[in-house]
Amino acid sequence: MSIENIAKGSVGRRGVLKGLSGLGLAPLVTGFPNIVRAQEKKLRVGLYGGYFQDTFDAEIFPDFTAATGIQIESVGEPTGEVWLIQLEQAAKAGKSPVDISMMAGVPVIRGAYSGLWAPLDPKKIPNIKYIKPALVRQNSKGEIIAIGATSWYVTLVSNTDVYPKAPTSWKDIWDPRYKDSLGLLANVGNSYLLEVAAKVYFGGIKHLDTDDGIREACAKVGELKPNVRLWYRDEAQFEQALKSGEIPMGQYFHDVTRLAVRDGFPVRSTMPVEGGIYDYGTWAVTKAAASSLDLAYVYMDYMSQPSTQAKLARKLGSAPVVERSTMDLTDEEFDSVSSNIDPVRPHYEMQALKTEFINQVWTEMQQG
Repeated sequence: MSIENIAKGSVGRRGVLKGLSGLGLAPLVTGFPNIVRAQEKKLRVGLYGGYFQDTFDAEIFPDFTAATGIQIESVGEPTGEVWLIQLEQAAKAGKSPVDISMMAGVPVIRGAYSGLWAPLDPKKIPNIKYIKPALVRQNSKGEIIAIGATSWYVTLVSNTDVYPKAPTSWKDIWDPRYKDSLGLLANVGNSYLLEVAAKVYFGGIKHLDTDDGIREACAKVGELKPNVRLWYRDEAQFEQALKSGEIPMGQYFHDVTRLAVRDGFPVRSTMPVEGGIYDYGTWAVTKAAASSLDLAYVYMDYMSQPSTQAKLARKLGSAPVVERSTMDLTDEEFDSVSSNIDPVRPHYEMQALKTEFINQVWTEMQQG
C-alpha cells in the first residue's frame, strides 16, 4: 500500500449538477462555489465520542449546515478495531450505521485489504489540494480511499513540581534518573514506542520493516521497564496521576495536557527534539454507504478547508492536516497544537500486517 501525492482537481458545475441530481437543489452556495445547497438532506457522521464529538456538534457542524444546507447526525464511534468490525459486519448485510466515518490509520489499511472502502474521486473534493499528501491514503489499485480529517500529537509530559526542568528528548525516558517514574501506553498498537525506539536508536522507522528490526526495537523498549511505574490503558488514570505527581512523567496527548495546563495543574507537554508522535484520523466511506457519496464529498471538501482546520485547532485543540502557511493561526495558536519538527510517524503497515507478531514480541517483552 502506498501514500501518493494527489493531483489537484476541481469540480465543474455540470459535474456537480449531475452528481447531485435528484437531491432537491437550490442555488450554488455563496462563498463556497464548488458545492450546491442540498435541501432537507442529512449525513450521518461517525466520530470518536465524548469531548471530540461534542466539539464537532457545537463548533463545526452548525456552520457546515449553514453553508451547505446539509443536516448532520453525529454518531459516537469506538476507536480502533471495534468500529471497523462493526462496519464490516454491516457491509455484509449491505448496510452502514453511518455515511462517513473518522478512521485511524490501521483500520483504514485493514479495511482496504477487505475491500470495505468506496474509492473517492479527488475531482469532487477540490480542497483536497490543501491536505498534506502523506495524509491521503490509497489502496493497492492506486484509488484514494481516505483523506486526512484531523491529527494530534503524543509528547513527553511531566509534572513541573517534581521535575522543574523539562525533559527534552525521547532518550530521557531511558535515563536511570527517572527510575519508577514513567507512565507509558500499554499497547503496542497505540503507544508507538517501537517507532520511537526505531527513530531515536536505529535510524528511522524503516528499521521496523523486518522481523529482526522489530525484535531489536522491542528489546530497546524493554530497557525502559525499570523506569516504568505504570503501563496504562486508562488514559484518565494516568492523567490524574500526572497531575498529582504520583506518576510524574510519561507519554500523553499534547492537546489534553495543554488543557490541564490552562486549568492550572502543574504539568507540561514537551515536544521532544526528535519530534512528537504524530497520529491522525481520516474520513472514509464504506461501499455500503456509497449512495451518500455526493453529500460525503461536500462534507470532506468543507472539512479540508484551511479555515475549517484552523477552527478545529482553536476549538478542538487538534493539529491541522493542512500546511501552516494556508491558515491564519498565530505562532502561539499553532505551537499550542502542533510543531514544525519532523515527527515520529506510526508505521501503520507494520501495525496492520504484522499484528500477531508484534503483539507476541511486545507481550514477551513486558512479561520477561
